[in-house]
Amino acid sequence: MYSTNWRNRQSNDQGRLFENLIDQACLYYKNKGIAMIEKTPEPFRVKKINSDGSITVFPIGKAQPDYKGTLINGQAIVFEAKMTTKDRINKRVITEHQAICLDIHSEFGAMTGVCCMIKKTVGFVPWIDWQNMKEKYGRQYLLEEELKEYQVPTPGFIDFLNKSRW
Repeated sequence: MYSTNWRNRQSNDQGRLFENLIDQACLYYKNKGIAMIEKTPEPFRVKKINSDGSITVFPIGKAQPDYKGTLINGQAIVFEAKMTTKDRINKRVITEHQAICLDIHSEFGAMTGVCCMIKKTVGFVPWIDWQNMKEKYGRQYLLEEELKEYQVPTPGFIDFLNKSRW
């Protein structure tokens, strides 16, 4: 039980660190006048206010993609953020509702994708490539070596817009 709780806590901490690095990129892009991109808040309802001032909440509604914003040229950007310490990331880490949202934003012309990290490699996978993972790789997951095709610099933040294809 202790080791499971420790692993869960470690995974949560690593996930927060990953999102903090994306948040730093969003702040950098805003300050440089490149883009305004924000983390999408998760909808929740307060269930209880505890005696220590903390709150107990429960989610309401379905999770949206993690980040939404606008580039300086007026183009929208919408993406999900996922990381793993394992050797692969599964396509199914994106929920059906998130996939539908990304599909719609993509159809409307937004830049869409998945900013992901597998072990120590960070990349931004365009949504069309994420969707076509089975056709491209013959399976429903992406290996760290394959993520290198989409790798982005990490100069103290995850520079997900620094890719020649964008």
